[in-house]
Amino acid sequence: MTNNIRIGVQLQPQHADYSQIRDAVLRAEDMGVDVIFNWDHFYPLSGDPDGKHFECWTMLGAWAEQTSEVEIGALVTCNSYRNPELLADMARTVDHISGGRLILGIGAGWFEKDYDQFGYEFGTAGSRIKQLADDMPRIKARLAAGNPAPTREIPIMIGGGGEKKTLRIVAEHADVWHSFGDAETLARKSGILDEHGAAVGRDTAALVERSVAVSAPPAEVADALLGAGATLLTVGTSGPDYDLSLLKQWIDWRDERR
Repeated sequence: MTNNIRIGVQLQPQHADYSQIRDAVLRAEDMGVDVIFNWDHFYPLSGDPDGKHFECWTMLGAWAEQTSEVEIGALVTCNSYRNPELLADMARTVDHISGGRLILGIGAGWFEKDYDQFGYEFGTAGSRIKQLADDMPRIKARLAAGNPAPTREIPIMIGGGGEKKTLRIVAEHADVWHSFGDAETLARKSGILDEHGAAVGRDTAALVERSVAVSAPPAEVADALLGAGATLLTVGTSGPDYDLSLLKQWIDWRDERR
């Protein structure tokens, strides 16, 4: 199992010039990170709420050309912002540009300012989760219909922890589940996910990778998170400086286990 551990970094596309983001991508890949994520918002989530910011999928197309080894993706795409067939075709295209290195991260959406400023209907948490459930089969159908087909079965990462509805969608559709919270939360909700998996006839314990954000050094949290089942551990960092020192600690920890 230790050989399956992967380290990610989320380069939050806020408060930076694009040249600084591009440089951070290069530095992260050179360090040996396994996955480089951004996020799908239109405004910063921290710091100056009207600070510099860039769009997610345009950036992923650039990263697909810029990088050569790492997987790339959004942590996570907001399902509300794009027609599901369009999103699937965007994913198929970035899959080809990258040579098969895209992870399709997706979630129901939550940041109300994005919706208000860009003219999307915010609705309710329930309506957004229902839309995600309705759209997942459409996304998969469009991926299957594309010509040329994707280079591989694009891994789908679903983010969220709602125990009744979101984890049911994860059980039905995801290859990776991104959890928010500590090791205890991950372990408890992972068990609930497996109950949903049994209900829908999927062995989620074997088929769905557990992903979690980390904000502390591995010496403090790694053992507990691994014990809870996490194998994809992602450090987040913001512009303009993109400090990768914590990421380096996690990469070194990963390498020491191999």
